[in-house]
Amino acid sequence: MTTLNRPGTPDAHSCGIDAAMEVIGGKWKVLILWALETHPRLRFGEMRRLVPGITEKVLASHLREMEADGVVLRVSYDEVPPRVEYALTEDGRRLNEALGPLADWGRGRRVGRGPAAAQGVASPDAPSPSSAA
Repeated sequence: MTTLNRPGTPDAHSCGIDAAMEVIGGKWKVLILWALETHPRLRFGEMRRLVPGITEKVLASHLREMEADGVVLRVSYDEVPPRVEYALTEDGRRLNEALGPLADWGRGRRVGRGPAAAQGVASPDAPSPSSAA
C-alpha cells in the first residue's frame, strides 16, 4: 500500500513527517525495518518468520516498495537454488535510528502503565499535584 501524497505543495509533502510516513506507512514496514536491524542480512523466509502474521504477498510488496524508496537493499546471488537476501541501506539504518525514540515512547506506554495513565488520568491512590508541595 503506497501512501498518497498531499496535493498543494511543490513536492506533495507538507512536512518532513509526511515524507517519512510515505516510506514507513502501513502496518508492517516498521516491523520489517526492525527485523532487518536485528538481523543484518535476511532471506525472505527468515523475515516472514520474524514478522508473524504478514502474508507472503504483503511482505513481497512492502520489500519492493522499500527497495524503491532506498531503505532496503536486495541482493540476488547467482546460485542454484537461487538465493536472495535483504539488508538495510544507509538510509534504512538512519531511518531506524530516527524511529528509536518512537519505540522508546511506545515501550513506556506499554510497560507499567495502565490505560488511565496513558490517557493522563491520575490513579485514585496517587498524590495530587497540589499536595506534593
